[in-house]
Amino acid sequence: MKTTTLLLSASLLAGVCFVSIGMGSAFAQSPVTSAPDNSAQNERDRDHQTLTPMDQSNKPEDLSISSKIRQAVVKDDQLSIEAKNIKIITVDGTVTLRGPVKTEGERADIVAKAAQIAGDSNVHNELEVAGR
Repeated sequence: MKTTTLLLSASLLAGVCFVSIGMGSAFAQSPVTSAPDNSAQNERDRDHQTLTPMDQSNKPEDLSISSKIRQAVVKDDQLSIEAKNIKIITVDGTVTLRGPVKTEGERADIVAKAAQIAGDSNVHNELEVAGR
């Protein structure tokens, strides 16, 4: 009985060791050899020359405008996930749209939605078509 228990314990211990050794290599990360796609944009945002979501006004009117535009964009089933994740920043009634979209059509649709809510002259379009 003691021998069987000892043998079973040794087998379990060996199995755990082999599994953990094998799992270590499965979770190893390969080194990154290229810069992320948005590194230039991140550098651009650091100089405080462009608006970022941190610049969103907390005025109820501005929050309402941003919220209405976001709802209109998310509600549109024709837009890609990228388009639905654009930045919408409203300060003193002026809306800035930033981020990548897949097509020129998506870009135009989003700008039209924002203009309908905030007014044509109050929309600053900085949307970028991916791959351009």
